Amino acid sequence: MTLTQNAPVTTGAAQAPPAARRALPSVKTVVIAAGAYLVAFLFLFPYLVMVLTALRPQKELRQATYLPETFEWSNFANFWTGGLAGNLGVTLQVAAGSTVLVLLVALPAAYYTARHNFRGRTAFMILVLITQMFQPTAMLVGIYREFFQFGLIDTVWSLILVNGGFNLAFAVWILNAYFSSIPRELEEAAFIDGNGRFGALFRITLPLAMPGVVTALIFTFIAAWNEFVVALTLTTSPANQPLTVALNSFIGQYQVDWQNLFAGSVIATIPVIILFALIERKVVGGLTAGSVK
Repeated sequence: MTLTQNAPVTTGAAQAPPAARRALPSVKTVVIAAGAYLVAFLFLFPYLVMVLTALRPQKELRQATYLPETFEWSNFANFWTGGLAGNLGVTLQVAAGSTVLVLLVALPAAYYTARHNFRGRTAFMILVLITQMFQPTAMLVGIYREFFQFGLIDTVWSLILVNGGFNLAFAVWILNAYFSSIPRELEEAAFIDGNGRFGALFRITLPLAMPGVVTALIFTFIAAWNEFVVALTLTTSPANQPLTVALNSFIGQYQVDWQNLFAGSVIATIPVIILFALIERKVVGGLTAGSVK
């Protein structure tokens, strides 16, 4: 009589080697992660203090406590009842108008310089770079006199033109690098399919260059949103001042209305954070454009 012994059936989990199990992170990974969290905390700590101060009542401003005993939510309500909502609207108009103006000028300029090796191209790009070195504060007198002669003092258009002009050079450089990284063969294939220059630009090149466009958009928007000195010089009436200048009204000669100042600062920061969070991935791609050929 012969005995037959069946081989034991093993499951897939039992056959998996021990190395396939999730390994613990190395010491190097833990140190890098801890350093990253520490840096993030150092950057976020001032914003945390700003939020907590905005929620403090007047009587608790000088208390050495981390959290307020009572949360004064009315400090945020005072932002809207105090008339600063109109200044927030002016800031939105200036930031959006400056961004649209920069994109309308920078896109054709960057595309042409990236696709055509015309005489003086290098000099033109150097000139664009040189304009980035000038600061608006160094030319405030000339800027004020120029807009005064055209009757544009205390208008939103003056702020749009100045912010657009001083952010144009950065946008041209970023977009030029991104257009240069897109192969010409893609446009030539579009030409064969019957598309013209503008058809190839809007259907092929511009969608591929969208990370660079988004990068120019977000940096221009943030720069125009945070601008203070030029707005303080070119605007005189409180209703036409952007939020950065209007918040300065909480700083008096003898005292500072800290809780309302920080409440307004928190509200002014939220739109930029939301915008950057929505398009953060494309911003990274736009900044690294042209680095790898």
